[in-house]
Amino acid sequence: MSATPDRPATASPATDPAPQKQDFIRQIVRDDLASGKHAAIKTRFPPEPNGYLHIGHAKAICLDFGIAAEFGGACNLRLDDTNPAKEDPEYVRAIQEDVRWLGFDWHSLRHSSDYFEVYYLAAEKLIAQGDAFVCDLSAEQVREYRGTLTEPGRDSPWRDRGVEENLDLFRRMRAGEFADGTRTLRAKIDMASGNMNLRDPALYRIKKVAHQNTGDAWPIYPMYDYAHSLGDAIEGITHSLCTLEFEDHRPLYNWCVEKVDLAGSPELLRPLVDAGLPMEASAPRQIEFSRANLNYTVMSKRKLMALVQAGLVDGWDDPRMPTLQGIRRRGYTPASLRLFAERLGISKQNSVIDYSVLEGCLREDLDAAAPRRMAVIEPLKLVLTNLPEGHEESLAFPNHPKDEGFGERQVPFSNRLWIEREDFAEVPPKGFKRLVAGGEVRLRGAGIVKCDEVVKDANGHIVELRGSLDPESRPGMEGANRKIKGTIHWVSAVHAIAAEVRLYDRLFDVADPDDDTDGKTYQDHINPDSRRVVTGYVEPAAASAAPEQAFQFERIGYFSADRKDHAPGAPVFNRAVTLRDTWANKG
Repeated sequence: MSATPDRPATASPATDPAPQKQDFIRQIVRDDLASGKHAAIKTRFPPEPNGYLHIGHAKAICLDFGIAAEFGGACNLRLDDTNPAKEDPEYVRAIQEDVRWLGFDWHSLRHSSDYFEVYYLAAEKLIAQGDAFVCDLSAEQVREYRGTLTEPGRDSPWRDRGVEENLDLFRRMRAGEFADGTRTLRAKIDMASGNMNLRDPALYRIKKVAHQNTGDAWPIYPMYDYAHSLGDAIEGITHSLCTLEFEDHRPLYNWCVEKVDLAGSPELLRPLVDAGLPMEASAPRQIEFSRANLNYTVMSKRKLMALVQAGLVDGWDDPRMPTLQGIRRRGYTPASLRLFAERLGISKQNSVIDYSVLEGCLREDLDAAAPRRMAVIEPLKLVLTNLPEGHEESLAFPNHPKDEGFGERQVPFSNRLWIEREDFAEVPPKGFKRLVAGGEVRLRGAGIVKCDEVVKDANGHIVELRGSLDPESRPGMEGANRKIKGTIHWVSAVHAIAAEVRLYDRLFDVADPDDDTDGKTYQDHINPDSRRVVTGYVEPAAASAAPEQAFQFERIGYFSADRKDHAPGAPVFNRAVTLRDTWANKG
């Protein structure tokens, strides 16, 4: 049994939802507590370990764990591992890491596979009650018999098999006597129901595939709807929170819970009790809410896996991917995702959220939390000819202009600097307020500099600027008070550290990559500018960062030291987000 000992649900202090939060789910919870229906609240986060979690899951995690924390309840992490052909321990590890990274911990770690014996005994009970039967129709025949949205289905020829025959066949399925796909166990509900999910759905199928937790012990596996509903009941879940696509599945969810009645059938739970788990079965209530739909993104695990397998991205944790592993590597923070989930709110209406909302949450978090550093990513050399050769000094800079608590740092300054190439224009466009030939600009924290000479190579390309620093214009001096239109940043070319800078942008260049009406697939809409790699230069205080340390590179954007490739001697920085929205005017 892989369940961990129960312990109180915990959440980072910064994530505990405010008591005044109002939405329809919290109101249901408040009413249930006030009426005495439940003495305590219990939720669960139930991902399938068949891929990596993505941004949409962050909303569900914050809701499931957040409500439990807010109302003093508990939240389990349950891995719904009922389809071993698509599952992998790699995904299991990543799911647990993602939940903890977001700032949450679980009351108990469970797996659907922990409950296989209970699911099986419950299926035998359904057969004995006349509520389930073994069907010999092939998958194709089942589809033919199922009917359509406007036409009722037809009963399977095997629907009226007797209880003893059904039990015998089901036990032989369990023993591995039959080939994959030859038989299923189906619920006996209503083939004329207007809800297709109630037209005698499959509860078990034969699948002779080894399972990551149970090995070859089971040649049959429960279907998702059946296992999910009974898993909730086993764990004593009070409020089973699901996204809206499960709304039509709720009648089947309730049917399974009521017909099996685990709370009133302790004998079915004996395998779990014998394994040391508590007896806590109840009748859960499923409640649906809208999922997080984000434009410029695909959220389908199948499509994300196809991107990985086709080599169109560098794995599940590629910083352009919407997976939690990917956006974490890019530089997104747990606080920004919790803020995003809060901004999305909880409703019953599906809607598409603009990607800028997600980016805005990160900017808001990092504006307050990220120290400032100077970096140049498209370097152009500026030599200050009125300073002696070999001139070096140290200038004090605040680590955060809005928060003195961040303290100060010393930044080396010399007569040889790197500035951004775009901060100089030989022929300036209208309104240009940076450096021009013969013009002046303010060097951040160092004084006013004038460009005296432009040096070009044989091909006419600018390779160096030569200028002079006004010695009376240092910050705090009287000369610093004269009006200068622009301020630019810099790093000392003598002291700066070369860094690999990865400039990430949105993975897709259209708002709805899933829209194939133009004859193109989502893979045809990959943004060719979604990643650009340059060699830049950073001040020494940035190069010594720890992996995942975030900075605002002044005037450029927010960057994070890559969690895998960065090292103090060989820094690698990922652009997490630009300083302002660069997509606002794009169609």
